[in-house]
Amino acid sequence: MKFPIPHTLEQIASIIQSEYIGKADFQVLGMNEIHVVEAGDIVFVDHPKYYDKALNSKATTILINKKVACPEGKALLISDDPFRDFNKLTNFFKPFEKSNQNIATSATIGKNTIIQPGGFIGNNVVIGNDCLIHANVSIYDNCIIGNHVTIHAGTVLGSDAFYYKNRLEGFDKLVSGGRVVIEDYVDIGALCTIDKGVTGDTTIKRGTKIDNQVQIGHDTVIGNKCLIASQTGIAGCVVIEDEVTLWGQVGVTSAITIGKKAVVLAQSGISKSLEGGKTYFGSPAEEAREKLKQLANVKRIPEILKKIEQ
Repeated sequence: MKFPIPHTLEQIASIIQSEYIGKADFQVLGMNEIHVVEAGDIVFVDHPKYYDKALNSKATTILINKKVACPEGKALLISDDPFRDFNKLTNFFKPFEKSNQNIATSATIGKNTIIQPGGFIGNNVVIGNDCLIHANVSIYDNCIIGNHVTIHAGTVLGSDAFYYKNRLEGFDKLVSGGRVVIEDYVDIGALCTIDKGVTGDTTIKRGTKIDNQVQIGHDTVIGNKCLIASQTGIAGCVVIEDEVTLWGQVGVTSAITIGKKAVVLAQSGISKSLEGGKTYFGSPAEEAREKLKQLANVKRIPEILKKIEQ
């Protein structure tokens, strides 16, 4: 998430009332999570296990809960609770905007696009040409929809990331300030839910087709010309490369990559990254032929035991 205008380190520190290490006029351009940070961004870290990763990332300002040596060319914001202060910054730069009508006046709707009754189009949404948005679709603020996109009834684009910190008093939500971006010629079935990025984009690329009742988590990127069948659940920060097929009820864990032209058969559970160009099955998912051999051998166990007993 980039700020509307550059800010100084001193200005950012004043927003969250924190100490800082670095030049007061050090330039800060935005804020992002560790996997999408760029030069000029703030990243937060609140566990020693991840200090080095954050300090050595592309981020040039690190919001951290301990005074450490500041890497050359970077700056530090010292906070007793970086999670809380990261939320403060999200709320400051991307505050919630109330809407009083079904289609916000700040939304941009392209030529020949149809929005059926009951649809909600939030603030600053952009929808391209020749789209069909069916009844009771909700498109939250700042979503971007390309041309020739079809979205079926009851689908929600831009809901909050499922991202919480466990505190003694309960779960504390990480505020979502990102977007959902849908490229051209994408079809999305009924009752799907696509969460916006925490600070970046959840992206569905050109020509991908999504069946009914599919959940896609925050900051996930789905490539071109993918097929995703009903009741599939995809966690956050997943990368699905081009022309991947996920059949019904596949579950995908967070922060993994599924390679180009991989096929995952129904009811499989994906717990680690998969190479492209292969077919997978099972939980945890393995190459389908190998998994089916294993299942066949399991069925032979009674026969084998019987022979041993003889």
